[in-house]
Amino acid sequence: MAFIEMSPLPPLVLASGSPRRRALLEELGWSFAVVPTEVDETPEAGESPEAVARRLAEAKAAAGARAFPGALVLGADTLVALGDRFLGKPRHREEAEWMLSFLQGREHRVVTGVALEWGPRKSSAVEVTRVRFRSLDPGAVRAYVATGEGDDKAGAYAIQGRGALLVEGIDGCYFNVVGLPLGRVSVLLEGWGVSLERQWTPGGEGA
Repeated sequence: MAFIEMSPLPPLVLASGSPRRRALLEELGWSFAVVPTEVDETPEAGESPEAVARRLAEAKAAAGARAFPGALVLGADTLVALGDRFLGKPRHREEAEWMLSFLQGREHRVVTGVALEWGPRKSSAVEVTRVRFRSLDPGAVRAYVATGEGDDKAGAYAIQGRGALLVEGIDGCYFNVVGLPLGRVSVLLEGWGVSLERQWTPGGEGA
């Protein structure tokens, strides 16, 4: 439904404190506000990783919409899943070592829920990328954890940094692993009439 197609774009708000998501949108040249949101990330009984990611993204978008009425709000949540077990951000370095040891030599899924909200209009989706870790010895795991790079990241690693050295290959959207599947966000926006030609450029539409 092209509800924005013939009218100016509303201001864009990123409902996330993630510096990776912010950097990805900045690389598009977009102008937007940032509002970090706090939501209860406790999974519900029997909830799949995909369902958790979508629900939390929608909750973040809703919180951002309450703080910025009239804006188009983007919420996102990323987690790492192996089977039905999913990993969020490590609480401490010991947990980070456990996570990487658990993932080493195996394929896992990086699951990101993305959600848009503008007034009464809402839309959401889930992006899944498969990542294969190479086999790692305990010393390599400890050395990576000691860098602190994965302290605040789902699965305890950053593919855009030194964490790339842990990865054997990926199948799917690279930007999803970084933290925000830009292609999926673009598809959702296009469903609302925001084409690639219309952007939140400084001094332009939605700025």
